[in-house]
Amino acid sequence: MLTWMVILMVVLLLMGFPMMVPLLAATLFMMFTDMTFFGPDQGVSWMFSGVEQWVLAAVPMFIFAADIMTKGHTANRLLDLVSAFAGHLRGGLPITTAASCTLFGAVSGSTQATVVAMGGPMRPRLLKKGYSDNFSLALIINASDIALLIPPSIGMIVYGVIARGASIGDLFIAGILPGLMILVMISVYCYVYSRIAGIEPEERTSWPGRLKALRGAILPLGFPIIVVGGIYTGTFSPVDASAMAVLYAFILEVVIYRKVSLKDIGSIALSTGMITAVVFILVAIGYAFSQALSTAGIPQQILTPIVQTFGDNQYAALALIAVAFFIGCMFVDPIVVILILTPLFQPLVQAADLNPVHVGVIVTLQAAIGSATPPFGCDIFTAMAVFRRPYFDVIRGTPPFIFILLLATVILIMFPQISLWLPSMGAQ
Repeated sequence: MLTWMVILMVVLLLMGFPMMVPLLAATLFMMFTDMTFFGPDQGVSWMFSGVEQWVLAAVPMFIFAADIMTKGHTANRLLDLVSAFAGHLRGGLPITTAASCTLFGAVSGSTQATVVAMGGPMRPRLLKKGYSDNFSLALIINASDIALLIPPSIGMIVYGVIARGASIGDLFIAGILPGLMILVMISVYCYVYSRIAGIEPEERTSWPGRLKALRGAILPLGFPIIVVGGIYTGTFSPVDASAMAVLYAFILEVVIYRKVSLKDIGSIALSTGMITAVVFILVAIGYAFSQALSTAGIPQQILTPIVQTFGDNQYAALALIAVAFFIGCMFVDPIVVILILTPLFQPLVQAADLNPVHVGVIVTLQAAIGSATPPFGCDIFTAMAVFRRPYFDVIRGTPPFIFILLLATVILIMFPQISLWLPSMGAQ
Protein backbone atom coordinates (compact mmCIF):
# COMPACT_ATOMS: atom_id res chain seq x y z
CA MET A 1 0.00 0.00 0.00
CA LEU A 2 2.83 2.40 0.84
CA THR A 3 4.34 1.82 -2.60
CA TRP A 4 1.03 2.59 -4.33
CA MET A 5 0.65 5.77 -2.29
CA VAL A 6 4.12 6.97 -3.34
CA ILE A 7 3.34 6.15 -6.98
CA LEU A 8 0.10 8.15 -6.72
CA MET A 9 1.95 11.20 -5.39
CA VAL A 10 4.69 10.98 -8.05
CA VAL A 11 2.16 10.64 -10.88
CA LEU A 12 0.20 13.68 -9.66
CA LEU A 13 3.42 15.71 -9.44
CA LEU A 14 4.46 14.68 -12.94
CA MET A 15 1.02 15.72 -14.19
CA GLY A 16 1.78 19.23 -12.98
CA PHE A 17 -0.49 19.46 -9.94
CA PRO A 18 0.68 21.78 -7.12
CA MET A 19 2.16 19.93 -4.15
CA MET A 20 -0.94 20.39 -1.99
CA VAL A 21 -2.91 18.07 -4.34
CA PRO A 22 -0.56 15.02 -4.01
CA LEU A 23 -0.45 15.56 -0.23
CA LEU A 24 -4.24 15.64 0.01
CA ALA A 25 -4.60 12.66 -2.34
CA ALA A 26 -2.15 10.62 -0.24
CA THR A 27 -4.05 11.52 2.94
CA LEU A 28 -7.34 10.40 1.35
CA PHE A 29 -5.61 7.24 0.07
CA MET A 30 -4.66 6.33 3.63
CA MET A 31 -8.15 7.12 4.85
CA PHE A 32 -9.91 4.88 2.32
CA THR A 33 -7.51 1.91 2.45
CA ASP A 34 -6.47 -0.43 5.20
CA MET A 35 -3.27 1.54 5.87
CA THR A 36 -4.96 3.28 8.82
CA PHE A 37 -8.39 4.13 10.19
CA PHE A 38 -9.72 7.67 10.49
CA GLY A 39 -12.75 9.46 9.13
CA PRO A 40 -13.20 12.75 7.25
CA ASP A 41 -13.99 14.56 10.50
CA GLN A 42 -10.61 13.51 11.92
CA GLY A 43 -8.82 14.61 8.74
CA VAL A 44 -10.46 18.04 8.87
CA SER A 45 -9.66 18.29 12.58
CA TRP A 46 -5.99 17.62 11.83
CA MET A 47 -5.98 20.36 9.19
CA PHE A 48 -7.38 22.89 11.64
CA SER A 49 -4.87 21.75 14.27
CA GLY A 50 -2.07 22.36 11.80
CA VAL A 51 -2.88 26.05 11.37
CA GLU A 52 -4.31 26.90 14.79
CA GLN A 53 -0.87 27.34 16.34
CA TRP A 54 -0.67 30.95 17.50
CA VAL A 55 2.97 31.28 16.42
CA LEU A 56 1.88 30.92 12.78
CA ALA A 57 0.36 34.39 13.07
CA ALA A 58 3.93 35.63 12.68
CA VAL A 59 4.11 34.25 9.12
CA PRO A 60 1.78 36.74 7.33
CA MET A 61 3.14 39.66 9.33
CA PHE A 62 6.78 38.92 8.50
CA ILE A 63 5.80 38.47 4.84
CA PHE A 64 3.85 41.77 4.94
CA ALA A 65 6.80 43.62 6.47
CA ALA A 66 9.16 42.13 3.86
CA ASP A 67 6.84 43.17 1.01
CA ILE A 68 6.65 46.74 2.29
CA MET A 69 10.44 46.97 2.61
CA THR A 70 11.05 45.39 -0.81
CA LYS A 71 8.98 48.16 -2.39
CA GLY A 72 10.63 50.87 -0.30
CA HIS A 73 14.09 52.34 0.37
CA THR A 74 15.33 49.83 2.96
CA ALA A 75 17.22 47.55 0.56
CA ASN A 76 19.18 50.36 -1.12
CA ARG A 77 20.16 51.97 2.18
CA LEU A 78 21.49 48.68 3.55
CA LEU A 79 23.37 48.09 0.30
CA ASP A 80 24.96 51.56 0.45
CA LEU A 81 26.09 50.91 4.02
CA VAL A 82 27.84 47.63 3.21
CA SER A 83 29.38 49.05 0.04
CA ALA A 84 30.84 52.00 1.93
CA PHE A 85 32.71 49.74 4.37
CA ALA A 86 33.53 46.70 2.21
CA GLY A 87 33.57 47.92 -1.38
CA HIS A 88 37.32 48.67 -1.40
CA LEU A 89 38.32 45.11 -0.51
CA ARG A 90 39.46 42.63 -3.14
CA GLY A 91 36.18 41.10 -4.24
CA GLY A 92 34.45 43.96 -2.46
CA LEU A 93 31.49 44.15 -4.83
CA PRO A 94 30.45 40.47 -4.52
CA ILE A 95 31.22 40.59 -0.79
CA THR A 96 28.95 43.63 -0.59
CA THR A 97 26.26 41.66 -2.40
CA ALA A 98 26.53 38.73 0.02
CA ALA A 99 26.58 40.95 3.11
CA SER A 100 23.65 43.02 1.84
CA CYS A 101 21.65 39.83 1.24
CA THR A 102 22.41 38.82 4.83
CA LEU A 103 21.31 42.18 6.22
CA PHE A 104 18.15 42.24 4.14
CA GLY A 105 17.45 38.67 5.20
CA ALA A 106 17.56 39.91 8.78
CA VAL A 107 14.71 42.29 8.03
CA SER A 108 12.68 40.15 5.61
CA GLY A 109 13.20 36.43 6.31
CA SER A 110 12.48 35.61 2.66
CA THR A 111 14.98 34.25 0.14
CA GLN A 112 12.85 35.25 -2.82
CA ALA A 113 12.31 38.80 -1.53
CA THR A 114 16.08 39.07 -1.05
CA VAL A 115 16.76 37.91 -4.63
CA VAL A 116 14.43 40.62 -5.92
CA ALA A 117 15.51 43.43 -3.58
CA MET A 118 19.28 42.89 -3.74
CA GLY A 119 19.66 41.26 -7.13
CA GLY A 120 18.01 44.15 -8.96
CA PRO A 121 20.59 46.83 -8.07
CA MET A 122 23.65 44.56 -7.63
CA ARG A 123 23.64 42.45 -10.81
CA PRO A 124 24.25 45.44 -13.16
CA ARG A 125 27.09 46.62 -10.91
CA LEU A 126 28.71 43.18 -10.89
CA LEU A 127 28.47 42.89 -14.67
CA LYS A 128 29.89 46.39 -15.19
CA LYS A 129 32.82 45.55 -12.91
CA GLY A 130 33.71 42.54 -15.06
CA TYR A 131 32.16 39.62 -13.20
CA SER A 132 30.51 37.00 -15.40
CA ASP A 133 26.74 36.77 -15.44
CA ASN A 134 26.94 33.11 -14.34
CA PHE A 135 28.92 34.07 -11.24
CA SER A 136 26.70 37.08 -10.49
CA LEU A 137 23.43 35.14 -10.71
CA ALA A 138 24.78 32.22 -8.65
CA LEU A 139 26.11 34.62 -6.01
CA ILE A 140 22.77 36.44 -5.70
CA ILE A 141 20.57 33.35 -5.35
CA ASN A 142 22.94 31.52 -2.98
CA ALA A 143 23.75 34.52 -0.77
CA SER A 144 20.00 35.13 -0.54
CA ASP A 145 19.68 31.69 1.06
CA ILE A 146 21.24 33.11 4.22
CA ALA A 147 17.89 34.88 4.70
CA LEU A 148 16.38 31.50 5.59
CA LEU A 149 18.80 31.12 8.53
CA ILE A 150 19.01 34.70 9.79
CA PRO A 151 15.86 35.57 11.77
CA PRO A 152 13.05 36.04 11.01
CA SER A 153 12.79 32.75 9.11
CA ILE A 154 9.52 31.33 7.78
CA GLY A 155 11.18 27.91 7.46
CA MET A 156 12.09 27.88 11.14
CA ILE A 157 8.55 28.84 12.14
CA VAL A 158 7.11 25.94 10.12
CA TYR A 159 9.71 23.52 11.53
CA GLY A 160 9.01 24.66 15.10
CA VAL A 161 5.26 24.12 14.64
CA ILE A 162 5.70 20.62 13.17
CA ALA A 163 8.51 19.48 15.50
CA ARG A 164 6.53 20.57 18.60
CA GLY A 165 9.67 20.49 20.71
CA ALA A 166 11.67 23.47 19.57
CA SER A 167 11.11 27.04 20.71
CA ILE A 168 10.65 29.40 17.75
CA GLY A 169 12.60 32.07 19.62
CA ASP A 170 15.52 29.67 20.23
CA LEU A 171 15.46 28.63 16.58
CA PHE A 172 15.65 32.27 15.49
CA ILE A 173 18.62 32.96 17.74
CA ALA A 174 20.33 29.68 16.79
CA GLY A 175 20.40 30.65 13.11
CA ILE A 176 22.45 33.82 13.61
CA LEU A 177 25.98 32.38 13.96
CA PRO A 178 25.54 29.73 11.22
CA GLY A 179 24.25 32.47 8.89
CA LEU A 180 27.25 34.70 9.65
CA MET A 181 29.61 31.74 9.22
CA ILE A 182 28.20 31.08 5.74
CA LEU A 183 28.57 34.79 4.90
CA VAL A 184 32.28 34.60 5.80
CA MET A 185 32.74 31.42 3.74
CA ILE A 186 31.06 32.99 0.68
CA SER A 187 33.11 36.17 1.16
CA VAL A 188 36.36 34.16 1.17
CA TYR A 189 35.33 32.49 -2.08
CA CYS A 190 34.48 35.90 -3.60
CA TYR A 191 37.93 37.19 -2.60
CA VAL A 192 39.71 34.19 -4.17
CA TYR A 193 37.53 34.31 -7.31
CA SER A 194 38.21 38.04 -7.78
CA ARG A 195 41.97 37.62 -7.33
CA ILE A 196 42.11 34.76 -9.86
CA ALA A 197 39.95 36.72 -12.31
CA GLY A 198 42.16 39.79 -11.86
CA ILE A 199 39.28 42.11 -10.98
CA GLU A 200 40.47 45.21 -9.16
CA PRO A 201 38.64 46.48 -6.06
CA GLU A 202 36.54 49.63 -5.90
CA GLU A 203 37.94 52.89 -4.61
CA ARG A 204 37.91 53.28 -0.86
CA THR A 205 34.98 55.33 0.43
CA SER A 206 36.00 58.34 2.52
CA TRP A 207 35.04 58.47 6.17
CA PRO A 208 32.53 61.28 5.56
CA GLY A 209 30.96 59.04 2.89
CA ARG A 210 30.88 56.10 5.31
CA LEU A 211 29.26 58.18 8.02
CA LYS A 212 26.65 59.39 5.53
CA ALA A 213 25.86 55.78 4.55
CA LEU A 214 25.71 54.80 8.23
CA ARG A 215 23.28 57.61 9.01
CA GLY A 216 21.13 56.54 6.08
CA ALA A 217 21.00 52.94 7.29
CA ILE A 218 20.44 53.55 11.00
CA LEU A 219 16.67 53.27 10.76
CA PRO A 220 16.64 50.11 8.56
CA LEU A 221 19.08 48.51 11.02
CA GLY A 222 16.35 48.86 13.62
CA PHE A 223 14.59 45.83 12.12
CA PRO A 224 17.06 43.16 13.32
CA ILE A 225 17.38 45.00 16.63
CA ILE A 226 13.60 44.77 17.15
CA VAL A 227 13.25 41.16 15.99
CA VAL A 228 16.43 39.57 17.33
CA GLY A 229 16.98 41.86 20.31
CA GLY A 230 13.36 41.68 21.41
CA ILE A 231 13.24 37.87 21.25
CA TYR A 232 16.71 37.38 22.73
CA THR A 233 15.97 39.58 25.75
CA GLY A 234 12.53 38.06 26.25
CA THR A 235 10.79 41.38 25.57
CA PHE A 236 8.87 40.02 22.58
CA SER A 237 7.55 36.67 21.49
CA PRO A 238 8.07 35.87 17.77
CA VAL A 239 4.47 36.94 17.09
CA ASP A 240 4.97 40.22 18.97
CA ALA A 241 8.20 40.81 17.02
CA SER A 242 6.43 40.23 13.69
CA ALA A 243 3.73 42.77 14.58
CA MET A 244 6.39 45.29 15.57
CA ALA A 245 8.20 44.61 12.28
CA VAL A 246 5.06 45.50 10.30
CA LEU A 247 4.51 48.67 12.32
CA TYR A 248 8.17 49.67 11.95
CA ALA A 249 8.14 48.98 8.19
CA PHE A 250 4.98 51.06 7.79
CA ILE A 251 6.38 54.02 9.74
CA LEU A 252 9.73 53.83 7.93
CA GLU A 253 8.55 53.47 4.34
CA VAL A 254 5.20 55.31 4.43
CA VAL A 255 5.75 58.07 6.99
CA ILE A 256 9.50 58.77 6.98
CA TYR A 257 10.87 57.77 3.54
CA ARG A 258 7.51 58.16 1.77
CA LYS A 259 8.61 55.67 -0.87
CA VAL A 260 5.43 53.63 -0.26
CA SER A 261 2.06 55.39 -0.37
CA LEU A 262 -1.11 54.47 1.45
CA LYS A 263 -2.56 53.40 -1.91
CA ASP A 264 0.26 50.85 -2.26
CA ILE A 265 -0.56 49.20 1.06
CA GLY A 266 -3.71 47.60 -0.34
CA SER A 267 -1.92 45.87 -3.23
CA ILE A 268 0.95 44.85 -0.94
CA ALA A 269 -1.54 43.37 1.55
CA LEU A 270 -3.26 41.47 -1.28
CA SER A 271 0.09 39.99 -2.37
CA THR A 272 0.85 39.03 1.22
CA GLY A 273 -2.56 37.42 1.56
CA MET A 274 -2.03 35.31 -1.56
CA ILE A 275 1.36 34.05 -0.37
CA THR A 276 0.04 33.43 3.16
CA ALA A 277 -2.93 31.46 1.82
CA VAL A 278 -0.61 29.13 -0.10
CA VAL A 279 1.64 28.64 2.94
CA PHE A 280 -1.28 27.96 5.30
CA ILE A 281 -2.97 25.51 2.91
CA LEU A 282 0.32 23.64 2.64
CA VAL A 283 0.72 23.63 6.42
CA ALA A 284 -2.85 22.41 7.01
CA ILE A 285 -2.71 19.60 4.46
CA GLY A 286 0.87 18.73 5.33
CA TYR A 287 0.01 18.44 9.02
CA ALA A 288 -2.95 16.17 8.26
CA PHE A 289 -0.70 14.06 6.01
CA SER A 290 1.95 13.75 8.74
CA GLN A 291 -0.66 12.79 11.34
CA ALA A 292 -2.09 10.14 8.99
CA LEU A 293 1.42 8.76 8.44
CA SER A 294 1.97 8.62 12.19
CA THR A 295 -1.40 6.90 12.75
CA ALA A 296 -0.45 4.31 10.13
CA GLY A 297 2.89 3.73 11.88
CA ILE A 298 4.86 4.47 8.71
CA PRO A 299 7.65 6.50 10.39
CA GLN A 300 8.31 3.58 12.73
CA GLN A 301 8.30 1.09 9.83
CA ILE A 302 10.80 3.12 7.84
CA LEU A 303 13.09 4.29 10.62
CA THR A 304 13.15 1.35 13.04
CA PRO A 305 15.90 -0.45 11.08
CA ILE A 306 17.80 2.84 10.76
CA VAL A 307 17.50 3.59 14.49
CA GLN A 308 18.72 0.08 15.27
CA THR A 309 21.67 0.59 12.93
CA PHE A 310 22.73 4.03 14.14
CA GLY A 311 21.73 3.66 17.77
CA ASP A 312 22.67 6.86 19.60
CA ASN A 313 25.31 7.99 17.08
CA GLN A 314 24.35 11.65 16.80
CA TYR A 315 26.73 12.48 13.93
CA ALA A 316 25.37 9.66 11.76
CA ALA A 317 21.78 10.61 12.60
CA LEU A 318 22.35 14.27 11.73
CA ALA A 319 24.13 13.28 8.50
CA LEU A 320 21.18 11.12 7.46
CA ILE A 321 18.71 13.90 8.26
CA ALA A 322 20.79 16.41 6.28
CA VAL A 323 21.07 14.12 3.23
CA ALA A 324 17.33 13.34 3.24
CA PHE A 325 16.28 17.00 3.50
CA PHE A 326 18.90 18.12 0.94
CA ILE A 327 17.71 15.61 -1.65
CA GLY A 328 14.06 16.38 -0.92
CA CYS A 329 14.55 20.14 -1.27
CA MET A 330 16.23 19.67 -4.66
CA PHE A 331 12.90 18.52 -6.07
CA VAL A 332 10.10 19.90 -3.88
CA ASP A 333 9.34 23.23 -2.18
CA PRO A 334 11.33 23.41 1.10
CA ILE A 335 8.23 24.08 3.22
CA VAL A 336 6.62 20.90 1.86
CA VAL A 337 9.77 18.88 2.61
CA ILE A 338 9.84 20.23 6.18
CA LEU A 339 6.16 19.32 6.61
CA ILE A 340 6.64 15.76 5.32
CA LEU A 341 10.06 14.71 6.61
CA THR A 342 10.13 16.37 10.05
CA PRO A 343 7.58 13.98 11.63
CA LEU A 344 9.14 11.03 9.79
CA PHE A 345 12.49 11.67 11.46
CA GLN A 346 11.13 12.37 14.95
CA PRO A 347 11.81 8.79 16.15
CA LEU A 348 15.44 9.08 15.03
CA VAL A 349 15.81 12.51 16.68
CA GLN A 350 14.48 11.08 19.95
CA ALA A 351 16.50 7.85 19.76
CA ALA A 352 19.76 9.74 19.21
CA ASP A 353 18.80 12.35 21.87
CA LEU A 354 19.40 15.20 19.42
CA ASN A 355 18.74 18.80 20.38
CA PRO A 356 15.62 19.81 18.39
CA VAL A 357 16.94 23.37 17.97
CA HIS A 358 20.18 22.11 16.43
CA VAL A 359 18.22 19.75 14.18
CA GLY A 360 16.06 22.72 13.15
CA VAL A 361 19.14 24.67 12.05
CA ILE A 362 20.41 21.71 10.00
CA VAL A 363 16.97 21.22 8.44
CA THR A 364 16.57 24.94 7.65
CA LEU A 365 20.04 25.06 6.09
CA GLN A 366 19.10 22.16 3.78
CA ALA A 367 15.93 24.06 2.87
CA ALA A 368 18.13 27.08 2.08
CA ILE A 369 20.46 25.00 -0.11
CA GLY A 370 17.50 23.42 -1.86
CA SER A 371 16.10 26.87 -2.67
CA ALA A 372 19.04 27.44 -5.04
CA THR A 373 19.87 23.88 -6.12
CA PRO A 374 18.85 22.34 -9.44
CA PRO A 375 16.59 21.02 -10.68
CA PHE A 376 13.70 22.82 -8.95
CA GLY A 377 15.08 25.34 -6.44
CA CYS A 378 12.51 28.15 -6.06
CA ASP A 379 15.17 30.90 -6.12
CA ILE A 380 16.37 29.65 -9.51
CA PHE A 381 12.97 30.32 -11.02
CA THR A 382 12.67 33.64 -9.18
CA ALA A 383 16.00 34.71 -10.75
CA MET A 384 14.82 33.52 -14.18
CA ALA A 385 11.69 35.67 -13.87
CA VAL A 386 13.38 38.76 -12.40
CA PHE A 387 16.51 38.83 -14.60
CA ARG A 388 14.95 37.18 -17.67
CA ARG A 389 17.76 34.69 -18.07
CA PRO A 390 17.44 31.06 -19.24
CA TYR A 391 17.55 28.21 -16.75
CA PHE A 392 21.05 26.95 -17.56
CA ASP A 393 22.57 30.46 -17.36
CA VAL A 394 21.19 30.78 -13.83
CA ILE A 395 22.47 27.43 -12.55
CA ARG A 396 25.83 27.27 -14.36
CA GLY A 397 27.73 29.10 -11.63
CA THR A 398 26.05 27.44 -8.63
CA PRO A 399 28.32 24.36 -7.95
CA PRO A 400 31.01 26.25 -5.91
CA PHE A 401 28.34 27.90 -3.76
CA ILE A 402 26.50 24.61 -3.22
CA PHE A 403 29.82 23.08 -2.13
CA ILE A 404 30.31 25.93 0.37
CA LEU A 405 26.83 25.40 1.82
CA LEU A 406 27.33 21.63 2.07
CA LEU A 407 30.68 22.24 3.80
CA ALA A 408 28.87 24.52 6.24
CA THR A 409 26.45 21.65 6.91
CA VAL A 410 29.35 19.32 7.79
CA ILE A 411 30.85 21.96 10.10
CA LEU A 412 27.54 22.46 11.91
CA ILE A 413 27.09 18.70 12.33
CA MET A 414 30.58 18.35 13.77
CA PHE A 415 30.36 21.45 15.98
CA PRO A 416 26.76 21.85 17.24
CA GLN A 417 27.73 24.63 19.64
CA ILE A 418 27.90 27.02 16.68
CA SER A 419 24.11 26.75 16.64
CA LEU A 420 23.48 26.27 20.34
CA TRP A 421 25.80 28.80 21.98
CA LEU A 422 23.58 31.91 21.60
CA PRO A 423 20.36 30.15 22.71
CA SER A 424 22.22 28.78 25.76
CA MET A 425 23.41 32.29 26.64
CA GLY A 426 19.83 33.56 26.41
CA ALA A 427 18.64 30.74 28.71
CA GLN A 428 21.07 31.90 31.37
